[in-house]
Amino acid sequence: MRKLIGFFVIVGLIAVGCAFFNPSASEVSVAQSESEQIAELHKNDSPSMAPIALESPSQEVSAEEVIYGAIDNTELTGYLAQPTDMTEPLPGLIVIQQWWGLTDNIKAMTRRLAGEGYAALAVDLYDDQVADTPDQARSLVQAALEDPARLEQNLVAAYDYLANELSAPAIASIGWCFGGTWSLNTALALPTQLNAAVIYYGGQITTERDRLATLELPIQGHFGELDSRPSPETVREFESVLNDLGKDAEIYLYEDADHAFANPGQRYNPEAAELAWERTLQFFEQHLRP
Repeated sequence: MRKLIGFFVIVGLIAVGCAFFNPSASEVSVAQSESEQIAELHKNDSPSMAPIALESPSQEVSAEEVIYGAIDNTELTGYLAQPTDMTEPLPGLIVIQQWWGLTDNIKAMTRRLAGEGYAALAVDLYDDQVADTPDQARSLVQAALEDPARLEQNLVAAYDYLANELSAPAIASIGWCFGGTWSLNTALALPTQLNAAVIYYGGQITTERDRLATLELPIQGHFGELDSRPSPETVREFESVLNDLGKDAEIYLYEDADHAFANPGQRYNPEAAELAWERTLQFFEQHLRP
């Protein structure tokens, strides 16, 4: 009998340990569903360079890999770009990847943003993994979404690095697609600390009033009228809730633009991409400069 009791105790402890160290079934289910929806939108895409990313920065910049924090003794390595002639701390940008990971395209966009006079830090949410195919990207994004708390820790670490290590006087976030959702989530994690957030077609943006009510920063969003994730109806609801709460929100729906209209791929829309880029720079200039 004692051996039998001991056996069940051990089994119970193993079960508890597995529950503690692994995501719950609901988290796995949600992550799988969201990753499949993102994969459907990008099934014919590849991690190439966007035309905007191919343009040279407005001024000379330097870039390097930096360690911006650690989670569970695992270092977080990102890509930091800044103007080479900087003489004082600059406003900071948390640049959040697409579902492919921290690709050359994201690094180029980070350099372009730095060229506008910012300390731009591209975070890595995949632990140094980058996808070359949609199947690889789906697996990576699902694994990341199974632990949303870790994603939030990662982005808060990026904020802390810009604020404490680089003494950035103001900090904003920007992201595309998967990164667009997490640009909003960064704002929700730092509702009074972050100074601004830009969202490019984040498919999982929340419209929950109680969550959006916590925001104390301006939000800018860029979405396509032909998109299904988020749909125009969801975007309008998002805008309506923000406006009803009295939040500072600039939400744009681009005619004849689909999901990922500013990303490299079959749905790239040059007119919408250029206009969104101009609006993004104006928004950062307005809210990040003294």
